[in-house]
Amino acid sequence: MFTGMGNQSESNDMITADYNEVRLNDLNHFLHPYTHFDTFKKDGSAVMVKSEGVYVWDSNGNRYLDGIGGLWCVNIGHGRTEIAEAIAEQARRMCYYTSFGATTNIPASNLAKKIAELAPGFLNHVFFSLSGSEAIDVAMRLVHYYQGCRKKPYKKHFISRKGAYHGATLAAASLTGAESSRQPEFQYLTDFIHHVSNPNPYRRPDGMTEEEFCEVLIKELEEKILELGPDNVAAFFAEPIMGAGGVIVPPRSYHRKTWEVCKKYDILYISDEVVTAFGRLGHMFASKDVFDIQPDIITSAKGLSSGYVPLAATIFSDEIWDVISAPNPDHLFACGYTYSGHPVSCAAALKNIEILEREKICEHVRDVGPYLEEKLNTLRDLPIVGDVRGSHFMMGIESVKNPETKEFFQKETMIGSRIAKKCQEFGLIVRPVGNFNVISPPLILKRNQIDDLVLALRKGIEGVVNELKKQGVM
Repeated sequence: MFTGMGNQSESNDMITADYNEVRLNDLNHFLHPYTHFDTFKKDGSAVMVKSEGVYVWDSNGNRYLDGIGGLWCVNIGHGRTEIAEAIAEQARRMCYYTSFGATTNIPASNLAKKIAELAPGFLNHVFFSLSGSEAIDVAMRLVHYYQGCRKKPYKKHFISRKGAYHGATLAAASLTGAESSRQPEFQYLTDFIHHVSNPNPYRRPDGMTEEEFCEVLIKELEEKILELGPDNVAAFFAEPIMGAGGVIVPPRSYHRKTWEVCKKYDILYISDEVVTAFGRLGHMFASKDVFDIQPDIITSAKGLSSGYVPLAATIFSDEIWDVISAPNPDHLFACGYTYSGHPVSCAAALKNIEILEREKICEHVRDVGPYLEEKLNTLRDLPIVGDVRGSHFMMGIESVKNPETKEFFQKETMIGSRIAKKCQEFGLIVRPVGNFNVISPPLILKRNQIDDLVLALRKGIEGVVNELKKQGVM
């Protein structure tokens, strides 16, 4: 069993620092992503100081199994010296030069070629940015540019899904349909972005089969297209498996049928593989190999560099390229970032992909992923576990007050956060998202480590159940 709280065996290796000062500086100056201010001001931050393999250590010397892979992203595991050496070597040779216009660098050029070789079908062109949110924004601008170049100026509307998560920039956040990410204090783009229903089979109407539910969803999508007018709809966005919206696996034929509807009405299909690409479902890309669809655009990030440095890629088809690059002296794709094709990031990604291929990590995920699914499903006997869902190394658990009725806990119970906090007492990090907890560990996780993960998760949930009973919540 891995060691949880109280383990000091690694403390001699920690970076020497005044951690109280670090916590104070953090509290006073660092606005974190998705900060819940009441709990942040009360509890502050854990200071993480070291990582190796599938484990991370905090400033007190406590070791945790990283059950979320950093944030869906540390696919090859922590502490890979090969990656660090590739980063250092490229930084020494040439740390940066602009890729605007007609200047390139060796890592960016080689990485674009490698991604084109790995991507399904004729997705042979790549635009680099630094985050999944940016990759989505690029896809949206690329689609608008493409539709304009093909003389379809009104084809500007996008369709996404309720429950989807596509990012945190203004455009990507507007495309996002996950309630936990849409806060009333923010303003969202609504004039050309639309949402159809969440394809969550667990929450389908009572008495409806999964196949019937799928048909309802497909009909709704087609009706939305007809309502907006096919000549006005530019693209449909879909994650193969919804991530931050609850690790939702749609009905089996859902993706194929939505893709067919898009083809019927001349609508681009954009597969948001920011989470699923580069091994999380056992393939470099999931769209074709897992879900049998050929997208026009794939967005990716996270596993592209395994989180070692920021990098994202928007990958698009020959058809789109041929249209936007057709001779026209007035055409300029006026979209770009200072760090697009950053040589250090691209060098890290090339080494990351080399490790994924050399160590056959996708094959490992296909072998061990079903074991993770099997072991997590043993938690269904716990009184608040309503659903266990996902695929391979992308899993999650939905907690409910009553599994029979699927009744939600009240928001103030903060059930996901309570479970995550309790799991840390047993040496495990899982991610809370509302009433849900995400499990997305590094892809190198072994069977005995899966056993450790599930045991700690069981203890964490049981501990929360006991607390809720004492408080009269259950």
